[in-house]
Amino acid sequence: MSLSSTEKLGAHESSKAGAEKVAASAEESWPTKDFGFIPIPKRLQYNPVKPFHFGILLNMSFGFASTFIVANLYYCQPLLIEFSKSFDVTYEEVSRIPTLVQAGYLVGLLLISPLGDLVRRRQLVLLLVATSTTLTIGLAVTNNFQVFETLSFLVGVATVTPQILMPLAADLAAPDRRASALSVVLSGLMLGVLIARVLAGVIGNFTTWRVVYYMSIGVQLLVFIGAYLVLPDYPSKNRDLTYFQILFSMAKYAVTEPLVIQVAIINIASSACFTSFWVTLTFLLGGPPYYYSTLIIGLFGLVGMLGVLVGPFAGRIIDRLVPWYATLIATCLLIASQAVQTAAGGINVAAVVIACFGLDVARQSQQVSMTTRVLSISSAARARLNAILILSLFIGQVMGTSVGTQVFVQHGWRACSLFMLALQGFQIVVLLLRGPHCPRNHWFGYEGGLEARQRVVFERETAWSSEEKEVEYDKEAQKEIPMQNGEGLRSDTS
Repeated sequence: MSLSSTEKLGAHESSKAGAEKVAASAEESWPTKDFGFIPIPKRLQYNPVKPFHFGILLNMSFGFASTFIVANLYYCQPLLIEFSKSFDVTYEEVSRIPTLVQAGYLVGLLLISPLGDLVRRRQLVLLLVATSTTLTIGLAVTNNFQVFETLSFLVGVATVTPQILMPLAADLAAPDRRASALSVVLSGLMLGVLIARVLAGVIGNFTTWRVVYYMSIGVQLLVFIGAYLVLPDYPSKNRDLTYFQILFSMAKYAVTEPLVIQVAIINIASSACFTSFWVTLTFLLGGPPYYYSTLIIGLFGLVGMLGVLVGPFAGRIIDRLVPWYATLIATCLLIASQAVQTAAGGINVAAVVIACFGLDVARQSQQVSMTTRVLSISSAARARLNAILILSLFIGQVMGTSVGTQVFVQHGWRACSLFMLALQGFQIVVLLLRGPHCPRNHWFGYEGGLEARQRVVFERETAWSSEEKEVEYDKEAQKEIPMQNGEGLRSDTS
């Protein structure tokens, strides 16, 4: 039976009034202040009726913040000799500073980054940036070496802001733009790793090392102001879980999720290869047949930066593919680049340049595609899942630095490169154990077909996302709807 025009108009007006009522209710129920007293700009306040638009400017601001926050971990590395002179301590004592910074970062990854699944991310980011900025002031002015060591550790703990922003970018971005969004944030993070050493080395060479930290204070204040002005507020997740339940569930994901374990193993091997290449590159270029100066060796970092800048374009390509295929292509490119280095890295500098560029582009593309896959497991656990990935990367860096250096020193550049080439091949073997659409709870297999186009996956994920939103706004319905085990579905209590 069809409705009359009057009935249709009445229904439309009723629907419109209902939407306005929901919007008004949302404005009243969601927070309007940070920490209970700092007003949130109106345009950044959360409103479920009007989702935030995650545009290129907001995405780039995430990348900018990641660049100049993660740089805190690496400013100290070119300045160790200056620290030794300034504090009148031995090289052995001053070498503890980078270790303490990295140890603090590890603690932050384990204990702070999972909070992204429990509290409002805007508040957490503002608090972390304010804390790291305040601690950096102490680094810049202290004359006590023990105080400097303590503050270095605490700065490392607070420098996990990029690991809060990355899952938030995945939440805010549309499914068909998620890899692009993550690639921009990841590019910012990798750029920070490279640019910190360059800035600290140049500034420390012409002025005192304290100016490096004064500069860091300035850029962190800029990040804080920018975060206040552009970072949208987003509701906290998992309100029914405690902090210790969040930590326990992260450990559970690390040992029970086949996809997480597969990606973590690949990430460890890939990170070890990447770190080993850059660490031993100094030895290779400083010895025969090159005998390059420290300045020229440092300029090879510019090749790495160029590779990082290509990352966001690779992310757009990854958006069009099922992430498994993007990982496969990136890993094959890693093998090809490592093969070039193995064949001619110690003979012709052109091979080194090709390997530098290829490894940077391929490694970033691989990490973006793997992160996209893992973060699709559960939208409610993205901070925890991302923390697991970064921890695996951290483990790989330690392995690559120690093992790579030892093999290079004892057996030469080609043996080291061959060993890393074998590790790249190992990644392919691990990847091929599970197909592109292998069910979430299966350890091996190719069930689900070999579809390479991402369109089908987006349609399915969009349907799941809609279901999650309905559940989130109706707690009673959430209790009644049973948990499902399919890949990409929400699993708050796992």
